[in-house]
Amino acid sequence: MTLALAAVPVAGLLAAAAFAPLPFSLAQPGMTADVLGEHSGDPVISVSGAEQHPTRGELRMTTIAATGPEVSLRVADIASGWFATDEAVMPRDAVYPVGDSKKEIREYNAEQMRESQNTAVTAALRHLGRDPDGVDVELRLTDVGGPSAGLFFALGIVDKLTPGDLTGGEVIAGTGTIEPDGTVGPVGGVALKTQAAKRDGATVFLVPEAECGDAESELPEGLRLVPVTELSDAVASLEALASGDGDVPGC
Repeated sequence: MTLALAAVPVAGLLAAAAFAPLPFSLAQPGMTADVLGEHSGDPVISVSGAEQHPTRGELRMTTIAATGPEVSLRVADIASGWFATDEAVMPRDAVYPVGDSKKEIREYNAEQMRESQNTAVTAALRHLGRDPDGVDVELRLTDVGGPSAGLFFALGIVDKLTPGDLTGGEVIAGTGTIEPDGTVGPVGGVALKTQAAKRDGATVFLVPEAECGDAESELPEGLRLVPVTELSDAVASLEALASGDGDVPGC
């Protein structure tokens, strides 16, 4: 009798928990954008004050799409995300580290993107030994926020300012933050970004070395992972892939 009576409040608590909002977001593979091409009708990378070289292939930065901070997930939503290969449950604070409103989040993400673009220009010009006062680089990528496209902005600038093709005419995708000295940093949602890359035609995915394990967890068939820790690593690996000469690291 005691056990039976105790089961009643426990069942009530479990039922309440099933409908209680939880501090998580549900993420899916997002859009990708070719930094060597155009976005919303404008070139993503425009350079003046230096000779630009024609490019082939694509360098695609990748994103995730997540439920907004105003969306309340329940236990059933989270359970489906855990078992789905094209969805991931992420702590809301990891997806939206600042702000509670859409406006605050947009402003924060936009500032992160601006800083990432400025840093990418610095890293690329330092890698090339170019005087930043003599080269003007403008980056345009609307409706995308955060710092995780930094590596690909830098690679796109390097590709446009040097002869030859970093891509070898292929579709290369990836992710990673960038520091002024060229250091590549980790990002979130790598397993989802590999799926977005494969969906949009990529055959190679550049991933911050520290996130190889995450990238391998749901790796689409036919997508090759190349770990990077520095901008120079990424350039060297792409040049080796394009020429077919030299060793290319793998996860």
